[in-house]
Amino acid sequence: MSHNLSSVPGRSGLRSPAVSFALASGTALLLGAAMMTDPLTALVLIGLGALSSFLGLWFFVRDRRIVSQRKGLVLAAAQMVDADPAACLVTDRHTMVIYSNAAARDLLKEEEPKTLLDAFSPFFADPAAALFQMQSRARADGDAVEEIITQDGPARLSVHRVGADGLLWRLSGVRQMPGKVQAGGALPALRLDPAGEIVHANASMRDRFPDLTSTLDGIFVDLPLMHGQPNAIRTAGGDVPCLVALGDAGEGAQDVHVIETAGTSDRPSDWAGIEALPVPLLKMDATGLILASNREARGLLRSDIPHGMRLPELVEGLGRPLSDWVEQAAQGRGANHPEFLRASCDEAETFVQVALSPMVEAGETVLIAVMSDVTELKTLEAQFVQSQKMQAIGQLAGGVAHDFNNLLTAISGHCDLLLLRHDQGDPDYGDLIQINQNANRAASLVGQLLAFSRKQNLRLEVLDIRDTMSDLTHLLNRLVGEKITLSLSHDPGLQPIRADKRQLEQVMMNLVVNARDAMANGGEIRIETESMTLAAPLERDRAIVPAGDYVAVKVHDEGTGIAPDKLPKIFEPFYTTKRVGEGTGLGLSTVYGIVKQTGGFIFAESAGEGGTTFTMLLPAYDKPALKSDPAPDVTLPPMGKSADGVVLLVEDEAPVRAFASRALRMRGYTVLEADCAEAALETLSDPDLQVDVFVSDVIMPGLDGPSWVREALKTRPKTRVVFVSGYAEDAFGDANEAIPNSVFLPKPFSLNDLTVTVEQQLC
Repeated sequence: MSHNLSSVPGRSGLRSPAVSFALASGTALLLGAAMMTDPLTALVLIGLGALSSFLGLWFFVRDRRIVSQRKGLVLAAAQMVDADPAACLVTDRHTMVIYSNAAARDLLKEEEPKTLLDAFSPFFADPAAALFQMQSRARADGDAVEEIITQDGPARLSVHRVGADGLLWRLSGVRQMPGKVQAGGALPALRLDPAGEIVHANASMRDRFPDLTSTLDGIFVDLPLMHGQPNAIRTAGGDVPCLVALGDAGEGAQDVHVIETAGTSDRPSDWAGIEALPVPLLKMDATGLILASNREARGLLRSDIPHGMRLPELVEGLGRPLSDWVEQAAQGRGANHPEFLRASCDEAETFVQVALSPMVEAGETVLIAVMSDVTELKTLEAQFVQSQKMQAIGQLAGGVAHDFNNLLTAISGHCDLLLLRHDQGDPDYGDLIQINQNANRAASLVGQLLAFSRKQNLRLEVLDIRDTMSDLTHLLNRLVGEKITLSLSHDPGLQPIRADKRQLEQVMMNLVVNARDAMANGGEIRIETESMTLAAPLERDRAIVPAGDYVAVKVHDEGTGIAPDKLPKIFEPFYTTKRVGEGTGLGLSTVYGIVKQTGGFIFAESAGEGGTTFTMLLPAYDKPALKSDPAPDVTLPPMGKSADGVVLLVEDEAPVRAFASRALRMRGYTVLEADCAEAALETLSDPDLQVDVFVSDVIMPGLDGPSWVREALKTRPKTRVVFVSGYAEDAFGDANEAIPNSVFLPKPFSLNDLTVTVEQQLC
C-alpha cells in the first residue's frame, strides 16, 4: 500500500508539471532573448521569460507549502490513529487519499484507492452521496458519524476535520474486504437494510448477474422473499430459477443468499462458499443420502454428519416416512413447502424448519435442504397448545362434574329417603350406608376434577396457617409413616390468609404424600412458612407475581428429585412419574387448581438428589376478620307436620326434582314444581298465588336461574331464593350479587342440607 507515512512527499519531492513547465518556458524565453539582434524583441522576450520564471517559482513555493501541509496532516493523523484497530484514512480537500493506517492497509490488502470513493465502494452501495453529505457536515461542524450496513455486517463510519483542509475517516466494524475471502466460491448475495432496501451486492452477485437493478422487485420474480423457498432472478436472457436463503445480519438487516437450482451443471461447485454461509444447508441425493453439509447445519443438528448418513437419522417427526417426502421433492411432486421437524439429538430439544429444493448437478438431481432454527417458535407454540389443552380439559371437567353432581344428588338424595324408613337393625341398612358413602367418595372425585379446572366451590374464611397446620399435623404424621420425619417451622409474625380450610388441607396432604413417595429410604420433610413482601412484580416460570404481601409455604423433601425435562409438566392433569397403579396424575394438578383459584402461585424446583421444594405464595389478608354470627339453631318441624311455607322448585333434571320435592314435602312444605324457567314464570302469573321461597337450578335450557328469578322478583320482591347448581358459585357470582335474599347450595346436597337451607331462608 503506497499511502502510508513514508510515502508522503517531503523536501525532496518531485516538482509538479506546472512548476516544470513554467521554469522551462522562462529559461527558453531568456535564451531566445540573448540570441535576438533586435533590442525591442529581446526586451519583450526577457520580460516574458522573467514572468514565466516568476510563475514557476511561485508554483514551486505553493507546492512545497501543500506538501508541508500534507506532511503535517499525516504526522498529526499518524500520532492519533496509526495503532487504531479500525481502518483510518486521511484525505485532502479533494478526497484524495494521502494516508492510511495499518488496519486500513490490512483491510484493503492489495487495493490502492486513489480517492475515498475508490476505498469505500466495495463496502456499501452508492457511497458517493453518503460521503459527500458527511464531508459537508464535517467541514461545517467539525465531525460527522453514520451507521452503515456492509456485507460483513453493521459498521460505523466517522469523519473528523484535521487542519484546514484535511479529513480523517474512520471505518469500524468491518472485518474483511467484501469479495476477497472465498473469492470465486462465495454464493451470490445481497444485503438488505431494515427497510428492505438493497444496500450491497457482493462480487459474486455482480459477476453472475451483471444487469442487476437496484430494487428487489426488479431482481426477484416472487415477493416477498421466503426462506428456503424456490424463486427466480430476472435476467436479460430470461428468468434463472434459484433457491433463496435468508440470514439475520443484525440490527434489523438481512442477508439474501442465492443458490441456483437449474442450469448449473456446467458451473463449478459453490459448496466452498456454502461452508461458511451463516445459513444451515445440506446437500443430498434423491434418496436422502447426505452428500455435503455446512458448518451452520452441523452446529444446528449437533452432529458431525459423517459420510453415509441419511436425513432420517438427523431429523424426525414428519408423521410419515421421510424417504417419501424426499422422493416427492426430488421428482417435483407434491406441495413444496417447509416442514417442521425435530433434530434427533440427546443434548437438547431442537426443532428445525426444513425446505427441500431440487437442482441439477453434473446431470444428476440433488436436493438442497435449507434449514432454520425454530426451537423458540415451537416452544411458544407448545406453551399455547398446553394452555388450550388445559382450558379444554377444564371445560370438559366442569361439564362432566355438573352432570355427575346431578346424578350424585339423585343417588344420595334417594338414599337419604330410604334411610329415613330403615333403622340400624334393618338388614338393608348396611347396604344403604355403603351406597351413601360411595356417593360421597364420588362427590370427592368430582371435586378433584373441578379443582384443576378452578371451578370448585370454595368456602373462604380468614385463616392463620399455623393453626391450620397444627390441626393437620397428626394426620400428616400418620401419612408419612415411621421412616420419615416431619418438621414444621413457622414465621412468628405470619400474616393471615383468606382461603378454604378444607381445600388448603387437601393441598398440604397432596404435597406431603408426594414428598413421602419420593423418599423410599426415609428422610425428612420440612414445612416452612414465612411472610414475604414483594416491592416489585416477580417473574418466575412464565408467571408474574404482582407486588404485595404474601405468605410463603414451602414443602421440601430429600427425595430423588424431578428431572429437568419433566419439571414443567408436573402440574398437568393425568401426568405422573409414578408406575402404573401408584398414582392418578391428579394430585399436583388439583394442588395447582386450588392454589390458583385462591389467588396464589405455586412453583417447583428440584436439585436432583438434593430433593424437591414446592413453594406456595398465598396473598396475605390485610382486612380485619369479620366475626361471623353463630349459625341459627334451626329446629326442623316433625315429620308429617304441615309447615307454613310454599316452595316453588324449578329443576330441569327430573330425578333431582323428584328427590327434592319429596324431601321438602316430607318436612311439611307445600311444593310447586316446574321443569324450566318459562313454566315457573307461567305458574307465577297467578297474582293470588303465594310463594315464600324459590328453589332454582342455575343452569337450565332457555332462561337460566338468575334471569327468571330477577324477572319474578319484580312483582314478588320479598320472596327468598335458594340457588342450586353442580357448577361453582363463582360461575354466576356477579348475577347472584344482584339478587337480594338469595343463598347458594352446591350439588350434590343431602336431604338435610336442602331442608335446613330452606328453613333458614324462611326464618
